[in-house]
Amino acid sequence: MSRSVLISGFSDEAANEKLAVQQYVAFAALGLRYHSLRFVDAGNGIKNVMLLDDAEIETLKKMQSDYGLKVSSIGSPIGKVKLRDIDDGTTNRYVPFADYLAKDVERACELALAFNCKLLRGFAFYHPKGTDPKLHLDQVCDQLGQIAQACDRHGLTFGLEVEANLVGQNGDLLAEIHSRVNHPAMLTIFDAANIVTQGFTADEVYAQYLAMKPSLGWMHIKDYHDPSPRGRIDHVDEASLNNFVPADMGDSGHEAILRDFADYIPEVESRMAARGVEGVFLDLEPHVKGGGQFGGFSGPDGFGVATRGLCKVLDYVGIDYDLRSYRDLK
Repeated sequence: MSRSVLISGFSDEAANEKLAVQQYVAFAALGLRYHSLRFVDAGNGIKNVMLLDDAEIETLKKMQSDYGLKVSSIGSPIGKVKLRDIDDGTTNRYVPFADYLAKDVERACELALAFNCKLLRGFAFYHPKGTDPKLHLDQVCDQLGQIAQACDRHGLTFGLEVEANLVGQNGDLLAEIHSRVNHPAMLTIFDAANIVTQGFTADEVYAQYLAMKPSLGWMHIKDYHDPSPRGRIDHVDEASLNNFVPADMGDSGHEAILRDFADYIPEVESRMAARGVEGVFLDLEPHVKGGGQFGGFSGPDGFGVATRGLCKVLDYVGIDYDLRSYRDLK
């Protein structure tokens, strides 16, 4: 029975200036074979992956091949827009959904195909600040269902990440969304730190993981340690979050989560194989030098620390992983 995962990561976090060569050198040196593409400077300044032109795409494909890397997922911001055109005091933008589906979602799918990857990361939309996210489930499920259908037409799988301030802000809500959408092209992405930053305890984070477990496609790995816990937080000021730590140090309880996940890996592996994905990804997004609404930073040193922290936990709970070795140099 397989208990093995593929380690990937958001490579922009490992690069001081987000230069493509910095990202690829750091990941190759750490022994990683996969990366998630989000922000990158391919020679024309830092761009979100959604804004790359054809020449930059070809440059990146050549460079990542030179460094022995493949793209595990497109770290798109799909779903990080307002559900409704309401001034709620936030700076989140609103785009009419028909336009969003035809332009942004299709562009994200084109990028996944261009980089020969099967996974597209996204989110569950911003409901008006101060309202109950449950009141918006009908609309968000309708929109996410259409996104899942669009991804499926391209042979892709949309991963819905749990994150504060969105309709899908916890595991219970994501489980409800997944059940209502009920489409094989939409799975969920567990991220423990994104739950613990909302004031959940380790036991509560574990319960949220269990809620998401039947719909899991892959995981993001980061953790958080709050030196002054404040209880449950209704709206998280993401710009103020500065206590992210490696997975072996935080408040999320990764050991318990991954110990349970170890026995569930074959189920997820089968689920992903049915979608044409080569394995079960744990995607490092450490933020150990800072995080925000649309990304974070770890530096090459911080990313190394975070990678070793994850490997330490995986070793402890008995999950196998494959980093590059001497045989790969031959």
